[in-house]
Amino acid sequence: MRTVESDTGELARLGYAQQLRRRLGAFSSFAIGFSVISVITGVTSTFGDALASGGPPGLGIGWPLVSCGTLVIACAMAELASAFPTAGALYHWAALLGGPGWGWATAMLNLVGQVAIVAAIDLACAQTICQALVPDGPTNRLALGLFVAILFAHGALNAASVRLVARLNDASAAVHATGIAVLAGILLLEGRAHPLAYLVRPPTPLPSGYAVGFVKSLVLGVWTFTGFDAAAHLSEETHDPQRRAPAGIVASVAVSAIAGFALVIALTLAIRDLGTTAGSPDAALRVLRDALGDGAGRAAMGLVVVAMWFAGLSSVTSASRMLFGFARDGGVPRSEWLRRVDARTGTPVNATAACLLAALALVMATAGLSGAVFLAVAALATVALYASYAVPIALGAVARTRGRWTRLGPWTLGRAGVAMAWGAVSWTALVEVVCGLANHLAAAAFAVLGAVLALSWRLRVRDRFRGPMVDLRDFESRDGPSQAPRQR
Repeated sequence: MRTVESDTGELARLGYAQQLRRRLGAFSSFAIGFSVISVITGVTSTFGDALASGGPPGLGIGWPLVSCGTLVIACAMAELASAFPTAGALYHWAALLGGPGWGWATAMLNLVGQVAIVAAIDLACAQTICQALVPDGPTNRLALGLFVAILFAHGALNAASVRLVARLNDASAAVHATGIAVLAGILLLEGRAHPLAYLVRPPTPLPSGYAVGFVKSLVLGVWTFTGFDAAAHLSEETHDPQRRAPAGIVASVAVSAIAGFALVIALTLAIRDLGTTAGSPDAALRVLRDALGDGAGRAAMGLVVVAMWFAGLSSVTSASRMLFGFARDGGVPRSEWLRRVDARTGTPVNATAACLLAALALVMATAGLSGAVFLAVAALATVALYASYAVPIALGAVARTRGRWTRLGPWTLGRAGVAMAWGAVSWTALVEVVCGLANHLAAAAFAVLGAVLALSWRLRVRDRFRGPMVDLRDFESRDGPSQAPRQR
């Protein structure tokens, strides 16, 4: 039987002492990823844009396509999580498999994406509440005030206890699953306006450039399926993480794929007026109101708010563990302060606070600019996160092919692992194209971010950043590192 001591011993093989408290079980590992993905949030926020680009086939065909591609990434990621169960997971994988430079770049990309996601989700939650309270009035100041309150509530809960956050995430999974089942069931029974063939029937006559429009419509699934690396980031707080963290990653994507498809089908088949619904910022809620009445629309808005709140809570958890794991190896300024763990709660309080302040600064910096700028920032989060997924997966495939990485974890794809990894990298490349087509400003911002990171590494960081506590050769050896776990 797996024990805490054996988990601690495996962590020591990677060069680290057990500082965080292991409180998460199998369901909690799944629930945090499922909550960050937040199908209700993703589908309702991008439904109109996807519909305007690809029509009903962009949803009926696009969602299963994106689900399959994302599941390939999740499986490749799960294999890495099983072999290297650490906080700050993606950074650590890339650094072990490719060296400090790749690890540092992966960590920075992931942190940018994580902070931007926290900011985007919590601000969207505040704005949705404002729309419900003051439908036709000015809400900018109220939304900012609510955003600050939501953000710091999430920070306080994360600082208080990982077990409390785990229980809330477990509740979040139940809320999401129940809400989707109820919404989809009612829509299919009471609000259906089209046959199933409507989901795959292209517009006639077929407009020029429809192929590009279909690709752009994949943004519905692409923007929804982010943050499923959360279970990996909480590996040091999970019992038997070599099995449960990878299972949580794959299960969160698989369950979200099924639940999301049910919701997408129900919403698409309930569309009354395609012309007015496509492109509308509240397209999903418009469909609900048209099909079921204003009461259903208000109830759905309440469900969306709850889903966003839980998604924001889980996103703060994931971001803080990423920052903690990176700071533990001296990857950011003030690392000594950021890697401290509160002795009473067993949580990385300082890293949590830093993530909150970064998200707050991001929103305040863009608050006075156009809405398009903040949307670009939110889109940049997806681009940066997927890039951070692809780097360690590609490095892992190369290391296995060259025989440098042979010590796999208990959750493994076997001989199919390398092929699956390259499939994941290929799908990630398509994701970047989709995001670039959907938001040109985000693509430009990502190019600038890449240039800044490259210059920073070359001019300053490479001379001082050493990377993880052990290298891959130490890890591959039977006895692990030749020295006791240490802290810088």
